[in-house]
Amino acid sequence: MKEKNITLSIDLIFCVIILPLIITMVPVEKWIEKYTLFAVSLVAYMYVLYFAIRKVNFPQLFMNRRYGRMAAFILLFLGTTYLLSLFPYPESAADNSALHPHLKEHLRSQTVWFLFLVVSGFSLSVSLIFELFRQTLAKKELESQKNKAELALYKAQIDPHFLFNTLNTLYGLVIQKSEKAESAFAQFADMVQYMYTHAKDDTVAVRDEIDYIGHYIDLQSLRLNRHTKVVWECETDDDTLRIPPMLLVTFVENAFKYGASSSKDCTIRIRMEIEEGALRFTTQNGIMKKRHEKEPAVGIENCRARLELLYPGRFTLTAREENSEYELNLTIRLK
Repeated sequence: MKEKNITLSIDLIFCVIILPLIITMVPVEKWIEKYTLFAVSLVAYMYVLYFAIRKVNFPQLFMNRRYGRMAAFILLFLGTTYLLSLFPYPESAADNSALHPHLKEHLRSQTVWFLFLVVSGFSLSVSLIFELFRQTLAKKELESQKNKAELALYKAQIDPHFLFNTLNTLYGLVIQKSEKAESAFAQFADMVQYMYTHAKDDTVAVRDEIDYIGHYIDLQSLRLNRHTKVVWECETDDDTLRIPPMLLVTFVENAFKYGASSSKDCTIRIRMEIEEGALRFTTQNGIMKKRHEKEPAVGIENCRARLELLYPGRFTLTAREENSEYELNLTIRLK
């Protein structure tokens, strides 16, 4: 709310004070008297230009590497300004002028481009200042959220029911002297160590997160019977990219929580793909268990809020339910 008030104040100052003062630097009174249509068009265009550049937000486009869109808007503004500089004069007015027509057109063109540079420069400066202001606020909010979430990562990142069921399963493997017991314990130990080691890290290598998800899926699978099939696929062209730790496991946990069954055949599909700096993560599962209407999807919403802070404008997160099937798709531009 405070940011909106500051933005409104600056826009009013520009519209009521700064731009009128700038316009008085050119012979606008004579233009209004002799070339009314041109003068009105020029003043209106300067106001439109200011707000258009503010709306486009070039600093944010630059940070998000939307260079093509930036170039398109720059060409649009330059082209419109050029066309305005060619605005035709009435012949009668040209005949009564003491200046040569070509000289007069040259001076008018210079004036148009002068106003364009001043207005666009001011608008870009305002956009840059507010983008830096927003980035500073976002960084502080991220740090605050991180501090609040550290304890939650320890307590709630892994479902307590999962831990209880996993320990029971491990105990059963030991009693049965199963060959899987040693491997299962090693996976469980690696996962817990990863969780506590990286809880305070801002980012980890993608390969570490992939291993963590793999351990989580393997341990979940230990307690499932033949009715639930789990398909885990992962492809990456660069496993050294950095990603926030334990960001994706919430979606995996959600798939197991609502998509596993001990009495009906079902399949849980989890796929992760990284190509040219873009991460695509998908989970698909049948809806074996309905979420109560009063039960909020806290994990998913927390992840969305975290993504908004970490990758503003660089991610999409969608989920849909259709024919008793649930599908979640996440895309992040990591670089």
